[in-house]
Amino acid sequence: QVQLVESGGGLVQAGGSLRLSCVASGRTFSSNAMGWFRQASGKEREFVAALSWSGGSTYYADSVKARFTISRDNAKTTLYLQMNSLKPEDTAVYYCNTVRLRAGVSPVPFGSWGQGTQVTVSP
Repeated sequence: QVQLVESGGGLVQAGGSLRLSCVASGRTFSSNAMGWFRQASGKEREFVAALSWSGGSTYYADSVKARFTISRDNAKTTLYLQMNSLKPEDTAVYYCNTVRLRAGVSPVPFGSWGQGTQVTVSP
């Protein structure tokens, strides 16, 4: 089973940028589609972005399209999320996970969650 450790969060002003990283242990990282999710205080966890095992296909929530970019380095077993033009509504704890990709359906996470990394965007 893949174990995940997220990092890179912090406090940033609106309009700023952050780059999140998710380091995975386990030999199955490179064969799994991966995704980012977030959970704001008092809300349910929601899908943010995902990409196929090769990185050739990417998927984004409408709220982050054109602002966030997901990528991966299979040699380093690391998943990234570049977040630009951040908004206060992006404030949340961000998590990565392995996902199942299905046509017409939001990516479904499976596997254990990491501790997440807090992103706070001030107005």
